[in-house]
Amino acid sequence: MMLTRDIELLDGLPLIHIKSLNALVGADLHLGYEGVMAKKGVFLPKVNLKRIMETLDTALAKTRAKMVIVDGDIKNEFSTVEQDEFNELYDFINFIKGKGVTLTLIKGNHDNFVERYKEPFKLEVFRQEAKMSGYLFFHGEELPRDLKKVKMLIMGHEHPAIGVFNSGGGKEKLASFLYGSYKRIPLLVLPAMNYFAAGTDINLQHRSMLLSPVLKQIDVDKMRAIAIGYGSTIDFGTIGKLREV
Repeated sequence: MMLTRDIELLDGLPLIHIKSLNALVGADLHLGYEGVMAKKGVFLPKVNLKRIMETLDTALAKTRAKMVIVDGDIKNEFSTVEQDEFNELYDFINFIKGKGVTLTLIKGNHDNFVERYKEPFKLEVFRQEAKMSGYLFFHGEELPRDLKKVKMLIMGHEHPAIGVFNSGGGKEKLASFLYGSYKRIPLLVLPAMNYFAAGTDINLQHRSMLLSPVLKQIDVDKMRAIAIGYGSTIDFGTIGKLREV
């Protein structure tokens, strides 16, 4: 699905392809998630990194992109770097390098200490935001600062989803892109790439319950929800209309 002339939403994948940059962009990988949760007594199958690499493998084969941009939260813990996070970060970077692709990270609130690996891993790391060819990438726990000559804002952080109900009254969450505007600049919110991220069902939450300061300042009901799931990407219309369903 083409969102704009330059941005493609890849069917069923939580990634976008920006053609002018020949870059894939995703957010919120939270590598090492299962290991961190195990220390808290919650044991999960170790599938997150595997699914992320499978997703990127599919997207790279389709687009032949030469850059991967992680728009925040490549790792999971706030205050340290757990061994599982380091191991998965190492494996992920080697996977990207093995594809002949460059990796750029915009730091998120979970990415403390990542910069210490900038030199040994040859990472390009930006704090909070980076501007490339008129696109401003920022993670989202802070408001964007430099809006000069920005043609689109792209963020993560929120883990957006929509809640849909079946005929039996059961609810399912579908990870979703959100597309609207902030200060008259187009704004795209990326779904989380983390396999275990249930997400925030935006259409069932009051604005005050959202994580991102940007989304608390705009009318999210006017944003379009473009959900992914079951190999498809489907435009569900505005959040406001979904609230009425």
